[in-house]
Amino acid sequence: QVQLVESGGGSVQTGGSLRLSCAASGFTHSGYCMAWFRQAPGKEREGVAEIYAGGGVANYRNSVKGRFTISQDSAKNTLYLQMNSLKPEDSAMYYCAADEATYCSGAYLDPKYDFDYWGQGTQVTVSS
Repeated sequence: QVQLVESGGGSVQTGGSLRLSCAASGFTHSGYCMAWFRQAPGKEREGVAEIYAGGGVANYRNSVKGRFTISQDSAKNTLYLQMNSLKPEDSAMYYCAADEATYCSGAYLDPKYDFDYWGQGTQVTVSS
């Protein structure tokens, strides 16, 4: 059974940085698209970034391009999200997700598409 466990959230001031981690286990499918999502109170969940497990081009939503970097350490089965130049509007619960797939299709941007597996989330709060 796939398990995803996020960590690394916290409270920072505007302009600060955080690195989120997602420890993954239980993968049995031949391939997965990995992604980070976030959801702020009263707002719809939104995809932040995606990358194919084991390698591939990373994709980002426009509002985080140039500030966030998604990466992975295959040896540690860990997904990361490096977040720099944080803004108050980045405050949200951040979730790691995995989708059984042969490639990343950009589905992380589709609010109607649900990834197969989800972590429990880690809170990020950015104060002004």
